Parts: sequence; C-alpha cells; structure tokens
Amino acid sequence: MAEAPAPYDVVIIGGGPGGYNAAIRAGQLGLKVACVEMRATLGGTCLNVGCMPSKALLHASEMFDAANSEFAKIGIEVQPKLNLSQMHKSKDDSVTALTKGIEFLFKKNKADWIKGKGKIVGKGKVEVTAADGSVQTLEAKNIVIATGSEPTPLPGVAFEAGKVIDSTGALSLPAVPKKLIVVGAGIIGLELGSVWRRLGAEVTVVEFLDRITPGMDTEVATAFQRTLTKQGMTFKLGAKVTAAKSGKDGVELTVEPSAGGAAETLKADVVLVAIGRRPYTDGLGLETIGVTPDKRGFIDHDHFKVADGVWVIGDVTHGPMLAHKAEEDAVAVIDTIAGKYGHVDYALVPSVVYTFPEVAWVGQTEDQLKAAGVAYKKGKFPFTANSRAKINHETDGFVKVLADAATDKVLGVHIMGPQAGEMIHEAAVTMSFGGASEDIARTCHAHPTRSEAVRQAAMDVEGWMMQA
Repeated sequence: MAEAPAPYDVVIIGGGPGGYNAAIRAGQLGLKVACVEMRATLGGTCLNVGCMPSKALLHASEMFDAANSEFAKIGIEVQPKLNLSQMHKSKDDSVTALTKGIEFLFKKNKADWIKGKGKIVGKGKVEVTAADGSVQTLEAKNIVIATGSEPTPLPGVAFEAGKVIDSTGALSLPAVPKKLIVVGAGIIGLELGSVWRRLGAEVTVVEFLDRITPGMDTEVATAFQRTLTKQGMTFKLGAKVTAAKSGKDGVELTVEPSAGGAAETLKADVVLVAIGRRPYTDGLGLETIGVTPDKRGFIDHDHFKVADGVWVIGDVTHGPMLAHKAEEDAVAVIDTIAGKYGHVDYALVPSVVYTFPEVAWVGQTEDQLKAAGVAYKKGKFPFTANSRAKINHETDGFVKVLADAATDKVLGVHIMGPQAGEMIHEAAVTMSFGGASEDIARTCHAHPTRSEAVRQAAMDVEGWMMQA
C-alpha cells in the first residue's frame, strides 16, 4: 500500500461542482490539495450526467420544436428532421469540453486529481481504491466530503436499462419513445419530460402530491402546469406508483390514488423515475470518525464542520440540492479552512426550472409568508404586456414581487417566462443588499427587454405599473 509523500492541507472526496470548486479555490489560496474522484472525468453528476447534458438536450429540443411550430409564423419555412444520434453527439462533445476545462483549471492551480473511490479510514486519512484495484492512502490536515447525491429509487419499481430509467438513462435514449411516463413532477422530471415531449413522445407525469413542483410558489406552479398541459404534457396528480412490470411491449405501471382507492394500470414504452435525489455516502467510512448521517442520509454540520478536521459541502448535507449551492459551499469551506471568512446565505440561493418557459425564484413564496404571518405587498406583471416578449411570441408567464408591507424590503421574487433563469439574479442581488421593491422600480431598464417585466412588477407593488 503506497503512502502519499507528504500530508495534504486538504483532501476532497468528490469531484462535482462542490468538490472541484473547493479544489480550485484551495489551489488559489496556496494550499496543497487533492481531489479524489471515482468517475473517469471530473465534474460529478452536474457536468457528466446532469445539469450540462440536460441543458444541451433542452436547448436542442427547443430549437427543433420551434422549427416545427414557430418558424413558419415568422416567415421561415423549413422541414426539420430529427437526427437524434447527432443531437447526442453534440451534447457529449459539449460535456467533454467542459470536463477538460476543469482538468485545465486543476493543473493551473496545482490541485492534484487522485483517480479512484475515496474512503475515510481514520482521522486525517483517506484511502483511495483505483479502478485497477490498487490502493493508496492520503494523509490530510483537512478532509472535505463532497460526494453529492444519487437518484432516489422508487420502492416496488426496479430500474431496467432502456425501460425503467433514472435521469442518467433519460439523457441517452437511442430513440424517441412513443409513450413516456415520468414518475415525479419535480424539476428533473419536468425538464427531461419536456425534452422528449418536444421530440415527439407522448408524455404523462404521475405525481404523488396534488400539485407539481413542491417548493415552488403555488400560484406560479398552477400557471406552470397549465402551460405545460397546453404544450401537450398530461398530469396525473395525487397518484402513487406501487409496481412496475416490463415486457417486450414496454412497461406497465400500477398506480393508486394517494388518498386510497382503486388501482389502475398505465402503459408506456419507457418510464422515467424522477422522485428526487438522496445523499451519496455509500462506503464513505463515516463510522471511522464517529459521524452518523440523519435518517434521510444527510450529514449535519456546524458551519460545514462535522468532526475535527472533517468538513461537508453540497448535496450530501442540508440545503438546496443545487450545483450552484455546492459551489458556494465550496468557496466558503475552503476560505474557512484557510482562516478567512466563509458564508453562504441559503435564503438567497435561486432555483430555476429550465423548461420553456423557464421558471425561476429566489426568497420566500406567498405560501411561506402567509404561514409565517408576515404582512406583505405583492406586485405582478404579465409577459403578455412586455414588448420584447410579445414581439418574440414568448408571452406565457408573469413576474411576481413580494415585499414587506412596512419596510418594502423584497422578500421573494418569482418569474415564469422567457429566460427567467437569467432575470432572477437582479432580484438576488437586490435582496442580498436588503433592497426594497422601490429600488428595482426606480432603476432604469433598457427597452425593449424582458427584464422590464421585473421592474414593472416591482412598480406594481405600489400600484404604479406601466405597460412596457
């Protein structure tokens, strides 16, 4: 068993958005750092089989759909033909370029990439097992756990390649299924469902709850479902999947009402199980440092610290399970280790659904404000009244600004509309400085832009909205 020649200041287990950003930041601060990653490439779920490839397919499928439905309306006559293998190749090429970019940043910042699966074997020790079975032990002053998450399995429904799949499988289907059932009406299920719907699949979404996208503002979620239904997606809410049976003709799902009642059978060529993600701690060796995850698998911490010299970031601990949250954790934990100040305001982590239209939000929902008894004001502005959206035929959705009734401090902003994910950051910046709705309302916005809808919604908080 080989020993590392000298102790590292930091050894990071996991090379996803949390892990690789932590390694790069450590290198920038002059710390001797290693990142242990068992995949063949850096980037974790996000770059390899999550955020990046899904966005590639979302973009490509949107263009295909527009060519079939919108181009003729604006005077462009084409007859598009789907080349799915080329679409997958383009996706894969983009992913490769991104992962190579991280490798370059590791070299630039003198961060070592140790290939293999990491396991804590005691205080300051990480054992790494490579793909060929060889083992080495790294010594570290600090260990950062950044192992991320994995798809949550559905009891009674076993994964089967090409038929009952998780989000990874949904990124590489070799053909467009005639019928696709998505189990779970969360962000991942709706994004991937929308990809295959645009490419020609008949998509049905089955959700245990009586609404889609838990955590999203209810008013926005209702409008969002209405828009997706208009686009051709079918929803079966308040429904529990209890079993799946696959055969040569596809998959049969047994579905029961969540509140109880008679079961029914749904048939599809492919079933995508997307009921959420769970922390990945399998074989991590937490017991060797006296750490026990909670009943949901998350590792608790005190300002990222879980034991002497052991830290945790990203999906494997509490907070939004989002790549950008993990990135913020990464910088904060390394800055803390280096003796600097590290902090993340989880109340201001934006969320985005990359469908079309997009949905984005930051801060509190109306549901949360009502439950907490907070007195608030609300301003809304529809994209049907936004000049740029009207010209571009992108009028579904609206912007909603929620502000404190007494101080006008912005408490939450919710956007459903074109490029909502790009527009939400204006709200995040305003809120990070404790800004008021009037601050947005009195800031000049370029015309014509979609962002004017955010300003108009802020103006409407005090009732002086004007058409954009």
